[in-house]
Amino acid sequence: MFEGIYTALITPFRNGQIDEPALRAHVERQLDAGIDGLVPCGSTGESATLSHAEHRRVVELVVETVGGRVPVMAGTGSNNTREAIELTLHARDAGASGALLISPYYNKPTQQGIVEHYAAVAEATEFPLVVYNIPGRTGSNILPDTLAQLACIEHVMGVKEACGDIDQIAHVVAACPEDFVVLSGDDAMTLPLIAVGGAGVISTTSNVAPTRMQALTRAAIAHDFSTARALHQQLLPLFDVLFCETNPIPLKAALALQGHIADEIRLPLTPITDANRERLCVVLKDLGLL
Repeated sequence: MFEGIYTALITPFRNGQIDEPALRAHVERQLDAGIDGLVPCGSTGESATLSHAEHRRVVELVVETVGGRVPVMAGTGSNNTREAIELTLHARDAGASGALLISPYYNKPTQQGIVEHYAAVAEATEFPLVVYNIPGRTGSNILPDTLAQLACIEHVMGVKEACGDIDQIAHVVAACPEDFVVLSGDDAMTLPLIAVGGAGVISTTSNVAPTRMQALTRAAIAHDFSTARALHQQLLPLFDVLFCETNPIPLKAALALQGHIADEIRLPLTPITDANRERLCVVLKDLGLL
């Protein structure tokens, strides 16, 4: 269910509020491009600055708009296990297909604490869960042996890997059962991750270039590495510029330049600098995306 390319959706704002028409339209563009699934309320969706009511509304809105056409993997992670359970139960009851849970941040739990966190959520919710490992945001790294333990927990279906270390990811693939889905959490790592046995990507770039990211992912999964490599190299400048500042600052600027959303982001994130906006415009024009 969680293989292929999933888009980590932005949350559009207008005048400080969720821009619901813009979010619905953005979901439809993703579906029209053939994206395999959608992930609302992740890091790209600025979940850290959504109120609980807003978080729930975004999940409900995306599930409603999708209408069962593709799976929705709702972001429900927290550094508070009880809160993660509550958000996951809401996603389940709202009709999502599964939940993506970032490893508990700030607390810096031990590897055993990480295992017990996910085990508690799985037991309380009985809902398909995908682990999210992103040490640069959480301050802790989920090691391959730990993921092998997590893969044995009922309802823990896979991992979004954004550790940035292809050797570590290869060890994760080797340590876990074949039906445990390993997804890239970095667009630029999509091709190498699939080459070592991964199953796809949860993509930031597909917000702005869904057709090309879908083509890259599907070519790699089909082991058409010549095509996948050509698309990867074509998209490298876009991967670079979309992460020239903290995600989703450049991404929201790109979508605003395309006319899809208001160029609005919540503090403590700030609008893209003029120099990087100029650089972003050049890359988008070069790729025919503007």
